[in-house]
Amino acid sequence: MPPESREFDRQEAEALIREGRGPEVHDYLEQLPPPERARLLSRLDEELRAGLIGLLAPGDAAELLDSLGEAQAVEILETLPTDLAARVVDRVPSDEQADLLAECDREIAEKILAAMSPEEAVDARRLMQYEWDTAGGMMISEYLSFAAEETVRAIGADMDAHREEYAGYDIQYLYLTDGVGRLEGVLPIRDLLLARPEEPARAVMIPDPVAVRVDQELHELYGFFQEHHYLGLPVVDAAGRLLGVLQRSAVEESMSEEATENYLKVSGLLGEDELRSMPLVYRSRRRLSWLSINVVLNVIAASVIALNQDILAQVIALAVFLPIISDMSGCSGNQAVGVSVRELTLGLVRPRELWHVFRKEIGVGLLNGAVLGALVAVAGGLWQQNPWFGLVVGLALLLNTVVAVLIGGLVPLALKGLRLDPALASGPILTTVTDMCGFFLVLFLAGRFLPLLA
Repeated sequence: MPPESREFDRQEAEALIREGRGPEVHDYLEQLPPPERARLLSRLDEELRAGLIGLLAPGDAAELLDSLGEAQAVEILETLPTDLAARVVDRVPSDEQADLLAECDREIAEKILAAMSPEEAVDARRLMQYEWDTAGGMMISEYLSFAAEETVRAIGADMDAHREEYAGYDIQYLYLTDGVGRLEGVLPIRDLLLARPEEPARAVMIPDPVAVRVDQELHELYGFFQEHHYLGLPVVDAAGRLLGVLQRSAVEESMSEEATENYLKVSGLLGEDELRSMPLVYRSRRRLSWLSINVVLNVIAASVIALNQDILAQVIALAVFLPIISDMSGCSGNQAVGVSVRELTLGLVRPRELWHVFRKEIGVGLLNGAVLGALVAVAGGLWQQNPWFGLVVGLALLLNTVVAVLIGGLVPLALKGLRLDPALASGPILTTVTDMCGFFLVLFLAGRFLPLLA
């Protein structure tokens, strides 16, 4: 069976772990594709999970954790003995260290930090102070920095003396600083190898390199990397002091994570990823926080039907089209929400640009509403053998589609301007408004044309 299609055997894996056969466990995991490793870990109980991590070399365990989703990696880390967790986190890349520890329970994170090597703990604490979606939160501290006045020979001697430590670094450039740590230039490895040994690094460096500020936000950084082909950039503070290196891959991964988080929020899952290995009560509480709000909103929408039940009783066929009009308008509105959330994320639109979004969306709403309304009007008219019935449901869908795309396009901007989360709050607002407007428009128009419908 090819490695990419192999599935784990739970009994075999558990037997290897219980018997403490570390080399065999390592080889067994190597034969599994990454998704199967993650699935295996999620099915093991806490004791076996800790046993598995303990049987692996710290570097292998760190690589395994790094290949998992952050929520699952944190869940595993919190259940490990502190010393074991510290040994593993010591070997995780610095930016991932900060992310994992920041998501852990505060008390557990402090215990792990206390058990880590002092140098790694200092780096982790420094990176944890930055927001995850800024350059500081995504940068790494595994880079090589030297004084610009040092000679090529001295730099080469340092790299030779620490070759084992530096072997794990992703090095293409050396970073050169002045006496107080301000970034002065970069030195490609190729130029270092070809330079004369007695030359100072300053003489062969590239001066005034492009750098990013430590507080620059994700969408701005993503746009910059899309426009330029850098694989990594130095990160500096307001005074120009070198703090770390930001890699293109870290920015792209963070953008992907933000998109996933926004999708979960729109789906009604608060917070981070939900895994079925999490406690039942915790998972239930996260889902109910959304669903309980929706109960109230749906009662409000249903009240529109209750207030117009006399009209509905006289033209009972309208009941068939109420959910159609509500759902179709909701789909159109959700498309507009998705576009607005995406543009806000990328910085392509600002919260105050309501008129710009209004102009762009109303045209789409009218055109799509007209097409969808015509289709529903034809279907309704033929079904009831009454063109006035088709006109009522078709016109209601047209108008409700316009309302839906405007709400979907504008509400995320308004919420962002109020410092609320547009991905999380736009959904219930859109659902309630489109349901209420859809029900009202159908029943209001039916009331006006009632003699022609009965």
